[in-house]
Amino acid sequence: MTADPLTGARTAGDRFELVEEFRFVDSERALRVLGPQGAFLSAMAAELDVKIGQRGDTLIFRGGSDAVRAGIRLMEQLSTVVQDGHALREADVLRGARILSADPDARLANIFNDVVHVTGARRLITPRGLAQKRYVDAIRRGDLTFGIGPAGTGKTYLAVAVAVNALLAGKFRRIVLTRPAVEAGEKLGFLPGDMVEKINPYVRPLYDALHDMLDPGRTAELIATGQIEIAPLAFMRGHTLNDAFVILDEAQNTTRAQMKMFLTRLGYSSKAVVTGDVTQLDLPAGTPSGLLDARRVLSGVNGIRFCDFSAVDVVRHELVQRIIVAYEQADAPAGQVERGEGSEQ
Repeated sequence: MTADPLTGARTAGDRFELVEEFRFVDSERALRVLGPQGAFLSAMAAELDVKIGQRGDTLIFRGGSDAVRAGIRLMEQLSTVVQDGHALREADVLRGARILSADPDARLANIFNDVVHVTGARRLITPRGLAQKRYVDAIRRGDLTFGIGPAGTGKTYLAVAVAVNALLAGKFRRIVLTRPAVEAGEKLGFLPGDMVEKINPYVRPLYDALHDMLDPGRTAELIATGQIEIAPLAFMRGHTLNDAFVILDEAQNTTRAQMKMFLTRLGYSSKAVVTGDVTQLDLPAGTPSGLLDARRVLSGVNGIRFCDFSAVDVVRHELVQRIIVAYEQADAPAGQVERGEGSEQ
């Protein structure tokens, strides 16, 4: 094995190896980035495909030159992220590595320290990746944003967080949350109770998001005073939504007519977010999805932004990401044709 006297890199056969050190400014910074007793190090090393040793507040990276430099860049950026007391979890560290792998020029502090909303329990809701950051920025800046991608990518949750924050800041008079009441294998009429009770399972995820962001009593108060309205999409017909932040969830299950109806409800000083997963259609066979149709019709229209998410943007259990990828791979050989719509977007 020989060493390059200028870079310290060593070669063994065809393998190029680099050894570099990174020193944290203090033990507190190292603790926040690496976790208690360096708990995140092994997962980080596996993600970067390098060997990492620790000596006090210093890390020693050993491996391929690109991987080592990626590790140093990750430590530099995460040190900036935590300098104001931001706490990281192992998943955040790994996500930071993946973000920089996809875009070496990304600034992790701009992503992880962008506070969308502070919950009643003082928990910070922030973007957890480039796609989420771009999505949040699009919602803030535009009047109509589409978030399209698989389950677990934070499409609805972040939209609700932006909406709640804007409502509490007095930017809108009310929030309107709606979903199409489309059965996923279970008929609505077979559910117990009156119409309100029948509808409740369809809008339950929206209640869950609200309860995660507000104290339960505050959520009930805002609903009782009409500042937050949750209703099936069919109830939107005939409404004009002025001074409102409107979110249409599960939009892949709208028909073309329903989507057009919803989009034409927007009134003065209103903002709308439409979310959906085109791989999970529950419409009758042969019924085109209003979400896919909207993308076809509205792409390129000034003032409308489409934000796409993929399996790599999933922020639920790591297994969810692998499940989504497995289904995508299983469906790909068949050409994956959406019902009534040609190829999937």
